[in-house]
Amino acid sequence: MPALVLLHALVVLAGPEDDGVVGEHTEDQEHGAEPVGPPLTVARAREMTAGLREALDDVQRSVALLAARVRAAHAARVWAPLGYSSWESYCDAEFGISRAQTYRLLNVARALAAIHDAVAAGPGASRTRDTGPAAAAALDYGLSQRALIAVSGRTDVVAEVITRRLAALAHSGLQALDTATVRAVVRQAVRDVRTAPPPPADPPADPTVAALRAVVDDLAANTHAIGELMLEVAPAYLSDTDATNVLAPLCEAIGENLENGLAARRYALSGDRRALHGTVL
Repeated sequence: MPALVLLHALVVLAGPEDDGVVGEHTEDQEHGAEPVGPPLTVARAREMTAGLREALDDVQRSVALLAARVRAAHAARVWAPLGYSSWESYCDAEFGISRAQTYRLLNVARALAAIHDAVAAGPGASRTRDTGPAAAAALDYGLSQRALIAVSGRTDVVAEVITRRLAALAHSGLQALDTATVRAVVRQAVRDVRTAPPPPADPPADPTVAALRAVVDDLAANTHAIGELMLEVAPAYLSDTDATNVLAPLCEAIGENLENGLAARRYALSGDRRALHGTVL
C-alpha cells in the first residue's frame, strides 16, 4: 500500500455543493485549462466520457477497499508486532502519511461498513451478504468521501434510516429492490442525515449556562462554515503541513489566526468539536 496510492485515494471528487455523489463538479471550479486540441467527433467524445466514467468508478471502488483494509489493520493493531509505538508512528514510517489522513480513511471505512451492514441485513439483499473488505467495497453507492466523513459520527442513524426505508419499499411491493433502487435509497439516506440539524439538547436549568451554550453553538456553526471555505482552498487530501502552506497567505489576508483556520478546517472535515479545543474553543 504505497504512500502515493493512499495520498491520491484521499482526493475528494465532489465540489463545495457536494450532495454526496462522487464525480459532480462545476466548471467554475477548474484550476486551469488544458491546451485546446483538434475538434472531437461526437463518437470520440462519448468514448472519452465512458473511459473517464470507468476510471472514476475504479477510483471509488479502490478507495473503499483501501479504507476497509486500513480499518482492518487498525483494529488488528498492526503496528505492535512491527515494533512501532502507535498507529501514527506506523503510518508515518511505513507510508509517509499524516495522522489526519489515516483517520479520514478510518472514518470513510466505518461509514461504508455501517452502510454495507444495513443493506446486507435488508430484505432481498442476499447478493450483499458476503463479509470482508472486498465485499464491503464491491457495491458502489456513488458516495463521495466528504459525504462519508460527514456522516461517520452518525452511522447508527444512517443505518437505521436505510433499514427502515428498504423494509418499507419491500413491504409495499411497488418497487423491486434491485441494485439501482438500493443505491438510490443509500444516497438519499446519507444526504438526509447529512443535512438534518443536530437533535436539540436538553436546555440547562441555569439560564446563564444556557446562554453560554447558545453562544458556543453559534461559534461552532460559524467556525464550521469557515472550515468549509478553508477546504475549498486547501482540499481534504492535503495534510495539515501542506494545508498550512496554502492557508497561511489566506489567513493573513483576512486577518484570521492560522491555527484557528487549520482547526476550522479539521472541524469541517470531522464534525468533531474536539478539533477546536485549544484554538477556537
